[in-house]
Amino acid sequence: MNPAADERHLGEYRLKKLLEETSISRLWLAEQVSVARLVLVEELCDEHYRVPFLANVRAKAAVDHPLIGSVYEAVAEPDLCFYAHELLPGTTLAARLTADESLQPVRLAVILRRICEAHLQHEALHQATALLDLNDVYLDEHGVIRLTNLAVAGPRLPEQSGRDIVYLGTALVALVALGQPGATRLATLFAWMRGEGLDAPLTWGQTRDFCVQIEHQLAGPLSLMTPTQGGTRTSFKQPVVWIAAFTVLVLVGIIASAIKLRPPLPPPPPRASLPAAVTIPAGSHPTPDGSQETLPAFRISAHEITIGQYAEFLDTLGMLAKNQRDGTYDLASQPKEKTTHAPTDWPALLAAAKISGVWQNQLVTLDSPVVGVDWWDAAAYAEWKKGHLPTQEEWFAALSIDLKMPATLPAGPFAPVTATTADRTPPGLVGMAGSVCEWTAGRAANPTNPLGEKFWVITGGSYLKSGSNALSREWVTDRSLRRPDLGFRVVFDTE
Repeated sequence: MNPAADERHLGEYRLKKLLEETSISRLWLAEQVSVARLVLVEELCDEHYRVPFLANVRAKAAVDHPLIGSVYEAVAEPDLCFYAHELLPGTTLAARLTADESLQPVRLAVILRRICEAHLQHEALHQATALLDLNDVYLDEHGVIRLTNLAVAGPRLPEQSGRDIVYLGTALVALVALGQPGATRLATLFAWMRGEGLDAPLTWGQTRDFCVQIEHQLAGPLSLMTPTQGGTRTSFKQPVVWIAAFTVLVLVGIIASAIKLRPPLPPPPPRASLPAAVTIPAGSHPTPDGSQETLPAFRISAHEITIGQYAEFLDTLGMLAKNQRDGTYDLASQPKEKTTHAPTDWPALLAAAKISGVWQNQLVTLDSPVVGVDWWDAAAYAEWKKGHLPTQEEWFAALSIDLKMPATLPAGPFAPVTATTADRTPPGLVGMAGSVCEWTAGRAANPTNPLGEKFWVITGGSYLKSGSNALSREWVTDRSLRRPDLGFRVVFDTE
């Protein structure tokens, strides 16, 4: 064991107490002198492990989630290698279990939901994680829940989520305050998490949804900590646990055997209604090249097509694929080698959107614009909706309604559609100056070379292009282009 710190420093960190030591590293309680705060410092003590040590540090530093402990700094010098990270406040679930404390079922449901949300974030970003343990879950005196940063280098394996869900389904049982409202519901959920009575294991998303359901059923002014009588577990608790568990398992087994019923998921929470399409009247309208063009009346999406809307389209294609009809909405000119309309990185994007999480360093929800789609994807969606992609003349005509100087429209970031979005035209078109740029229907010549070749036009501002606005346009040669700042909206005939 290394001797006492004796005011030893690592960079700006004054080492106060050695907490743990292995053949590879030492974990210190330290003070960050510049801001006078306590932190944890992990110091590499075997240079043979420098590469994997730093790889794990990078994996942890990539995590950005309010429930998960943060990495403050990493130092890698020829004779010094360490990183400093957050000292989480409160007491671990493992310590509470050792102290013979128990939790109200509704509070334990909240804790489990938070654990699910953190791990859904890891899933969404394909981050590998170390084994989850009750020592990794902290509760402070105000009921705030935080988790140790378990990210590690390497690919995320499919079995990692199931491994941790089964572990929690076993480990959390002993923390339930028996005889309290919701204890039986939690016992049932824990049994399902262990895979008992089910044809398929629960996912993090399903587990979270069950926790939400329990919270809604048991909502009330309950304290975080509810010890059993006298603050300790009574001698008859263990038999009661076994009786409750046995009863739950019998019920689950009967239901599963009789009707093969998987546990129903609660409906998702309601979201705010998205604004309806905006009608553009027939008449003469300005074009982006400075002329006028007469257009019939049409309706145009008030916002870029969202992740949630596009997910419905892909669900429809999935059902059609079962009857070999998944190409129903493909344009005849679509390349034969194109076999899917799933956007780039779609599983991660959708998973993050469902939990209002982070995708490629951007906060996303189901009401955020879908991105990573090529022209063929956008055109197929429009066909499904019985519409078409806007021509650049239609797009600009819509932009110009009651807006004399479109360049002054404030550009917004990549963000969900809301009632307060500042990037909004007088008739209510959202995201024309910012958020993501958009595919249009056809090809056109660049006005800087009017006699040159015609290319496909992308229009509108982009959060990735500083200085872009509602008048910005690009000319591209490849309709198969996909980017994290490229989406679309749809035009419809008037009803």
